[in-house]
Amino acid sequence: MTLKYLIRKEFLQIRRNPFLPKLVFIYPIFIMCVMPWAMNMKVNNIKVDVVDNDRSTFSRQLIQRIEASRYFIFNGQKPTYQHALDDIERNGADMVMVIPKGFGRNMSTGSPPTVLVAANAVNGTKGIIGTTYLSQIVISHVSPDLQALQRKISLLYLYNKHQDYKVFMIPSLMAILVMLLCGFLPALNIVGEKEQGTIEQMNVTPVSKWSFIFAKLIPYWFIALVVMTLCFILSWAVYGITSQGNLLLVYFIAMLLALIFSSIGLIVSNYSDTMQQAIFVMWFIVDSLLLLSGLFTPVRSMPEWTQVITTINPMHYFIDAVRTVFVRGGNFADIGFQISILALFATIMSIWAIHSYKKNS
Repeated sequence: MTLKYLIRKEFLQIRRNPFLPKLVFIYPIFIMCVMPWAMNMKVNNIKVDVVDNDRSTFSRQLIQRIEASRYFIFNGQKPTYQHALDDIERNGADMVMVIPKGFGRNMSTGSPPTVLVAANAVNGTKGIIGTTYLSQIVISHVSPDLQALQRKISLLYLYNKHQDYKVFMIPSLMAILVMLLCGFLPALNIVGEKEQGTIEQMNVTPVSKWSFIFAKLIPYWFIALVVMTLCFILSWAVYGITSQGNLLLVYFIAMLLALIFSSIGLIVSNYSDTMQQAIFVMWFIVDSLLLLSGLFTPVRSMPEWTQVITTINPMHYFIDAVRTVFVRGGNFADIGFQISILALFATIMSIWAIHSYKKNS
């Protein structure tokens, strides 16, 4: 019965706060409606300068292929390679393609022609992907037989037929929202009461530590439910993307993640004396777990010692699980290992949150 009134108190505090209820609704809407368009690994609108030293029919056809590509912006022809490099240094272009003399003659005689491609690799991703796109255009132009072979190859993209990057990112954005809202808000809860002095009134009551901490945790599970429901609705209404697996299973693993990060937030709050301390410590934890989760960079692409660290990162297991269910249509058996690890993290963190709270009665 005591727990019931403590939970009611927490919900009343959240409702009376002029900022939190708006944040719970506005923040997910903004993230889901804006970030899938911005968080895109595709590279488009690459500005290309061309130095055509051959000026043959074959070289003009190659330039026309580049102009027709949806990945490139033809930035015009330059008289020399040095002029094109100067354009790159002024950020007027991203890449340079130099067609040498004899390019058309080599193609007519069947000799392998050479083409120079130079890319601005300050932005490594843009440089590498842009070079790959341009190389494919050149290869398909100089090797018609290879292009004909490529047309005979059938490609089947499993789970993401149209290679839509939003299908890949939307489950990750759900994880980010749950992590941030259910992590930062509890972290500011107890430490906020410490600064206001109201925590002392609770400490002199006979309320047990576990009742007090669980009353702090439960409202954020409700917030996680609201956030996930908003994400599902927006994913369907805005992008036409729905879960391929059981939605209840996605809700279940989201509740485990919410318990983990709300417990972490309360642990940070228990050890902090001011909101500034809680914010900085929580930001360090969230930033580290997010970058090492495999959300942006595949875990197999990380150094071996970093891959070892990901084994103690709950975000890594949640992202694997939610993508398996939401994108691939997996079932409980497919994510049984991830669920067991998340449940273990949730148990450890909730026990730690209870024992780290110092009640001076």
